[in-house]
Amino acid sequence: MSPTISYKDSSRQRRPGSYHQSMDMEIKPPPPALYMDNHTERLGEDDTEALLQEHNSPSYMVPRGYRAELGSILLLLFLYVLQGIPLGLAGSIPLILQSKNVSYKDQAFFSFVFWPFSLKLLWAPLVDAVYFKSFGRRKSWLVPTQYILGFFMMYLSTQVDFLLGDVEGKSPDVVALTVTFFLFEFLAATQDIAVDGWALTMLSRENVGYASTCNSVGQTAGYFLGNVLFLALESASFCNKYLRFQPQPKGIVTLSDFLFFWGAVFLITTTLVALLKKENKEVTPSKEETKGITDTYKLLFSIVRMPAVLTFCVLILTAKVGFSAADAVTGLKLVEEGVPKEHLALLAVPIVPLQIILPLIISKYTAGPQPLNTFYKAMPFRLLIGLEFALLVWWTPKVQHEGGFPIYYYIVVLLSYALHQITLYSMYVAIMAFNAKVSDPLIGGTYMTLLNTVSNLGGNWPATVALWLVDPLTVKECIGAQEQSCGTTAAAELCTKLGGSCVTTLDGYYVESIICVALGFVWWFLLGPKLKKLQDEGQSSWKCKRTN
Repeated sequence: MSPTISYKDSSRQRRPGSYHQSMDMEIKPPPPALYMDNHTERLGEDDTEALLQEHNSPSYMVPRGYRAELGSILLLLFLYVLQGIPLGLAGSIPLILQSKNVSYKDQAFFSFVFWPFSLKLLWAPLVDAVYFKSFGRRKSWLVPTQYILGFFMMYLSTQVDFLLGDVEGKSPDVVALTVTFFLFEFLAATQDIAVDGWALTMLSRENVGYASTCNSVGQTAGYFLGNVLFLALESASFCNKYLRFQPQPKGIVTLSDFLFFWGAVFLITTTLVALLKKENKEVTPSKEETKGITDTYKLLFSIVRMPAVLTFCVLILTAKVGFSAADAVTGLKLVEEGVPKEHLALLAVPIVPLQIILPLIISKYTAGPQPLNTFYKAMPFRLLIGLEFALLVWWTPKVQHEGGFPIYYYIVVLLSYALHQITLYSMYVAIMAFNAKVSDPLIGGTYMTLLNTVSNLGGNWPATVALWLVDPLTVKECIGAQEQSCGTTAAAELCTKLGGSCVTTLDGYYVESIICVALGFVWWFLLGPKLKKLQDEGQSSWKCKRTN
């Protein structure tokens, strides 16, 4: 659980996020400095070879400090901030929908919005291979994508109130919202591919390590602006309590205002980038780079067919089932029980230092030959925290009073989230370390991207299923009207019309929490050792036989 929703570790996140980019209640964690990206990085062998060519060029022989490329570093940082805005906004929608009492099936449907970042490997080869040489390999995609994002956000600002049901007498249009924000996230994922690739050639070899810092800091800052800051400023109660002298019925900003402002920022900055920033012409396309899309997809298919990789994919796609109820549903349940969504979002702030420190500490234990041992040891603790989350939800209405919740309640929530983050990062860093360890160095970018994509999908699909099953597992009775039930929406409406009310006798969240934790321990006992055993496979088991 996290106070905000980010599909990362889902894990996502997020990102890791947990939604996790959604309803994966995980803040999208910043990636360890060891890696270029925490979202299935598209760091292909084409760019690696281009960097090697740059290293051998005469111009590269002159050392360049970071001050000489400070402008490029700041540009990268800002591009990653822009990338985090759509992620944060999409992560805020489920909390807004939950405050409008939409069903969990609707929440499950909306969770597909967070899938594009986990699936971007499907079109990343196209972004890498198709471009206008005269305009620039990366700008050919970055500029039009950001223009579309800008116009899309400005148009969406005129429609979002209608889609959210803020118009009198209307309920949220979840289908239209899902389609709209899915396209929104698809464009953001495409921008991510272009920026990730450009980062490798925009900076010199000695400064390219700053790209991961820009990615981590920029995406985290963008997500904070689009999620935490937006939810706080959008809340009338928060603004009236902390920012105003005279109470007002609405917050300082609305979602419509926020979308319009950032749409304008996208358009202005994209125009400046298109006109003023030139790509590095010294880096010439390598032979590998010009082989085209077909070769890349064949390579991906040949990697998946390898027995060791196939086993890893099956195991990691099922490993996170045990966490799905806790990660995907807990935060929404807290909002349902009356916890203000902006308060949950603000709890992310004190956790940020922990998210920065944790990867540095955990990497000391995952740097050896068996990083998955850390994954295996952390798993039962994360499963037990899932049960603690269920107890937290059960306890929430019992401590609520007219003024809200006492301070000790938020301290308990914060401590619970901190413990959750420790186990989440232990598993996330371990998987990233293993992926880096086994990836064939000759095709390291494509290889590691594939493994990270599978890891992210392993969190996406359980979160969606977990949300979908909450309503079917919930039992309600019609009180006050004889011979009526609340099994369906129509039956519940009839119960209400006849003067009765539907009362929950068994919340599906608690049923699901127990089932998920039980399935998680079954996986840990039966399949966990098989995952650890993959560490004993020789390097030959992970090397892809390639024909040129």
